[in-house]
Amino acid sequence: MSAKPREIFIQGVTSDGRQFRPSDWAERLAGVMACFQPPGVKVGLGSHIRYSPYCVPRVINGVKCVIVNEALRDVEPKALDFVLSFARDNDLQVVDACLLPDEGYGTPR
Repeated sequence: MSAKPREIFIQGVTSDGRQFRPSDWAERLAGVMACFQPPGVKVGLGSHIRYSPYCVPRVINGVKCVIVNEALRDVEPKALDFVLSFARDNDLQVVDACLLPDEGYGTPR
C-alpha cells in the first residue's frame, strides 16, 4: 500500500507575521499552475480554465493559502520546485498538512 501524497500549505503570511500582498496572490499562483492536470483531463482550445487539482487556492481560518499536492512532482518536478521556490523567495509560511473533506466533518451523528 502506497502512502497518500502529502499536501503542502503555502500560507499568505510571511515568517514575521505580515500579510502577503497582492491580495490575489493565491489565485495568480494557482492560475499559473492550471495547465498541470492529471492524465486524461482534456485541456485545449475551447476548454474552460480551471485550477489544477495539484495547486488550489483556498482561504483557511481567514488566511489565503495555496494547497499544493506533492503528486505534482510526478507530473512535472520543476512545477513543484517553482511553487516551493515562490514560497521561499517571498518568505511565506509553509506547512505540511492534510485537508479534511467537508462531508460529514463536524456534523453530529
